[in-house]
Amino acid sequence: MNPELEWKIANLPDSPGCYLMKSQGKIIYVGKAKNLKNRVSQYFHYSKAHTPKVRAMVEKIDDFDIMLVEGELEAFTLECNLIKLHMPHYNILLKDDKAYPYIRVDLREDFPRIELARRQERDGARYFGPYRGATIVREVMDVLHMIYPIRSCAYAINPDKPRRPCVHHQIGQCLAPCAGKVSREDYRAELDKALEFLNGKYKPVLDALKARMAACAAEMNYEGAAVYRDRIRAVEALIEKQTAISTTASDRDVIATLHHDADALVCILFIRSGRLIGSEKFTLEGAGDDDSGEILTQFMLQYYGPENVPPQEILLSAVVHEQSIVEELLGEQAGHRVYVRTPQKGDKMRQISVAMKNLRDEAEKLDKKLADSRARTIGAAEELGQILGLKKTPRRIEGYDISNTQGVLSVGSEVVMIDGVCANKEYRHYRIKTVQGANDFASMHEVITRRLTHGLNELAERQAAGLDPRGGKFSDLPDLILIDGGREQLAFAQDAMHALGLDIPMFGLAKRIEEIWLPYSDMSIVLDRHSNALHLIQRLRDEAHRFAITHHRALRGSASVASRLDGVAGVGPARRKSVLKYFKTVEALKAASADEIARVPGLPESVACNIWQMLHEEPKGEESDE
Repeated sequence: MNPELEWKIANLPDSPGCYLMKSQGKIIYVGKAKNLKNRVSQYFHYSKAHTPKVRAMVEKIDDFDIMLVEGELEAFTLECNLIKLHMPHYNILLKDDKAYPYIRVDLREDFPRIELARRQERDGARYFGPYRGATIVREVMDVLHMIYPIRSCAYAINPDKPRRPCVHHQIGQCLAPCAGKVSREDYRAELDKALEFLNGKYKPVLDALKARMAACAAEMNYEGAAVYRDRIRAVEALIEKQTAISTTASDRDVIATLHHDADALVCILFIRSGRLIGSEKFTLEGAGDDDSGEILTQFMLQYYGPENVPPQEILLSAVVHEQSIVEELLGEQAGHRVYVRTPQKGDKMRQISVAMKNLRDEAEKLDKKLADSRARTIGAAEELGQILGLKKTPRRIEGYDISNTQGVLSVGSEVVMIDGVCANKEYRHYRIKTVQGANDFASMHEVITRRLTHGLNELAERQAAGLDPRGGKFSDLPDLILIDGGREQLAFAQDAMHALGLDIPMFGLAKRIEEIWLPYSDMSIVLDRHSNALHLIQRLRDEAHRFAITHHRALRGSASVASRLDGVAGVGPARRKSVLKYFKTVEALKAASADEIARVPGLPESVACNIWQMLHEEPKGEESDE
């Protein structure tokens, strides 16, 4: 602990406020306290009682700032705002803060319309939802407009200046209040029926849809009947998603949390008018050591806001600290009293059980995904090591392939897997320098020689300097090498490796029946097609092939453009080199305008125009025969 930090700790005030822990000038944690002197001192004087997460944080702290406030409510508010502003690493962070769509009806209007709203506002209108997505909202609105002729337009209605009715009125989906064709009372009667549907009374709508479908079928209007059939299915799907979960027609959210390894899972159920209309799950990274009540507190303070207005009641799976302050903060956001409760029995406890069941299911899925991922990566590497008879599991596996066109522009590719996962930053290309013509065997010998020579030289340099071999470009030598090919290519690669005094396990993979060839063996190994080890080496082989082909095509394109540049008036070897160096890729040069090409240093504008015309003229072989 540095002297400046010791002095700050010794001079902390006995006051409520927030503290901002820092490491090298960066804020890594924000907290609140009734008494800053007592709370902040605990971090540095009672380390044995800390969780591993807190101990790791304290080790990094080299400074902190404090902000004083008048009371606990202000401390809560300030902490929430600071966390959202700085997103500190060691705080519980809600990273997915998306809002859910609602259906909005402003009953203060003379002729209200039903519309989609992206957020719930405190504007006096009535909101239904939230729904899981805008698609569901539009399905609901389509059904409502089909059954109840409520207006969908946003035109201002002026009885003194009636408008001409639109097509919606002509097809029976609007009463045309804009044209003065319906009274306010009759319009409200239809609107009230639509609101009953939104409150969960689906039977009248279903009955009307089924009657219309039957009428269309009786008239042999099967296309019309199919439309009503689809609407019936949409309503039935909505009913399934909004299963009754409460005997009271109340609005509430149910929030539960479950610790899962180093993280915490949170599930929120949306209950509106006594019906479960949706749910959402979140993962709070690094919150596994935190108290459940603190997790729920931080979740609510970050989740609720202008986009997600809290309902009147929130049920929690654990008791939160400073409950009254939390209720007051949420009430300010909602514009009405919000009750935060932790039920222990009855119907409300059953709702908590539903949320916990969802969380346990989510935890099982995460565990299974982790197990599957391990089986496809480290587990597959372990299996491959056993099949090849290796003494240890190969950590770094390198794959090699050769690509050329009739011996022209030959390139070799090196791709890498570390612990069964592709390490893209470790990939390398090799332009073949010593081999003439299409000789993949000799090309493979050159690539292996160059790669391992670079590795041995860099390894010696880093060891002499006391550096980690894994930090260099080539010094991290492979534990296993895959050659894309059969016995012949494998033999050339083996000769190159042995010439350098190395004995790295190596094998070939032939494409015909995906057979593995080992050095000095006349028998190949054919793995079960469901084997994770086979899938691993197939991915590595395919990646080596893709990487080689991609680079070879790029070289072909560059060579083609370079050769065509030679025929452009005013372009010699020096200017050709400058153009290709300036644009770096063929694609960039082809996409450039004449003015952009003229920016190449030392290139006259007239020559730039000649280059542009050459790049955009029709190739002679593709001219029309007409």
